[in-house]
Amino acid sequence: MEQMMKQAQKLQSEIGRIQEELARERVEGVSGGGMVKVTVTGQGEIVGISIEPEVIDPEEKEMLEDLLLAAISDASRKSKELAQSRLGRFGAGLGIPGMG
Repeated sequence: MEQMMKQAQKLQSEIGRIQEELARERVEGVSGGGMVKVTVTGQGEIVGISIEPEVIDPEEKEMLEDLLLAAISDASRKSKELAQSRLGRFGAGLGIPGMG
């Protein structure tokens, strides 16, 4: 039992370390051929948005909104994939949904 507790503590420590790394890592979602970029941490927090001036047109507000949404979705997907690649091996053996 004591050995199992030590292994659980080691596993918890390793997961904590990886989560800290994910908080520092960045992925970028893009849309419109790179006209709109959204930067997200490996934990899914949006930390930056870049919009090229040529897509800022008051007449095309809906297009810009669509580009932003597409870039955010792309960044979110990449962030989840990064977290899954780092943490998935821990959940695979534990039966944790979404982590295996």
